[in-house]
Amino acid sequence: MTTPALRTRPTTDTAPPRPPRRRRSAAAREGLAGWGFVAPALAVVLGLTIFPGVWALVLSFQRWDGFSPPSFAGIENYQDLATDASALAAAVHTLLYTVLFVPASLLLGLALAVALNRRIRFIGLYRTAIFVPFVASAAATGILATYLFSPQFGIVNNVLRVLHVPPQGWLEDRAEAMVVIVIMSLWGQAAFTTVIYLAALQDVPGDVLEAARIDGANNWQTFWRVVWPQLAPVTAFVGIYQTLQAVQLFDLVYATTRGGPLDATQTIVYYLWKTAFQNLQFGYGSAIAYGMFFVTLTATVIVTLVQRRAGRNASR
Repeated sequence: MTTPALRTRPTTDTAPPRPPRRRRSAAAREGLAGWGFVAPALAVVLGLTIFPGVWALVLSFQRWDGFSPPSFAGIENYQDLATDASALAAAVHTLLYTVLFVPASLLLGLALAVALNRRIRFIGLYRTAIFVPFVASAAATGILATYLFSPQFGIVNNVLRVLHVPPQGWLEDRAEAMVVIVIMSLWGQAAFTTVIYLAALQDVPGDVLEAARIDGANNWQTFWRVVWPQLAPVTAFVGIYQTLQAVQLFDLVYATTRGGPLDATQTIVYYLWKTAFQNLQFGYGSAIAYGMFFVTLTATVIVTLVQRRAGRNASR
């Protein structure tokens, strides 16, 4: 007599599905844990960017000296800004600085990047030396500028005297002070464009360069016809970034000329600081800040759209 085989229940390694309540509680715990990690950074963003920005927007419609209760002014601050000759002069000085600094920064950074994109001895040392001024503070750069371009005991004028060239006024001359600011800005900021261009140059495919050389292109033709088109997006990014940095120029002017001589180097941000924190016109200073913000935003959007349209036309 044979006994029937016992039916065994198949075993699987998979766990039984969780009930819906457990799934929701687990998802809630994961969400809380994520918010716990994000909360410190979110608090910094809200406390240092969004809240001051909203508060400045509210202040731009008020008159407040920091002590007495604020009074509502409507759009009077913006109307005063439209007719303020000092603000217009500061904007012109900022535009002059931007026109001088941004193209020179791009050209100098590109030239240094091409020179450093080689396999030579001590190349790491050269690249480090180029980048060192970028990490220097604006205060150190300003002190260096005063020692270099002082009309009385500056090193530059001493060199000019040795070369039998008349010494210059530099930081004390209205026509030359902005040029000194541009030179010191290039000394401190050209390393940024150099690093960006150097990274872009190293991303250019080597087989494309080799094909250009095989076809008989010289170094200039290879750079202009092959390398430069691939640097166009990087150039647009660096140009916009350096323009934003130029519009916000403050620290170097504060450390060297304090807007002088005779307000020749007074930029719009320095005028904003002087209006708000020296004259205690916080409402008007906030209006200046938002006026500068909208002008900068509009210019950035226009440049970005033009660059995208040019890129689409080039790809066709």
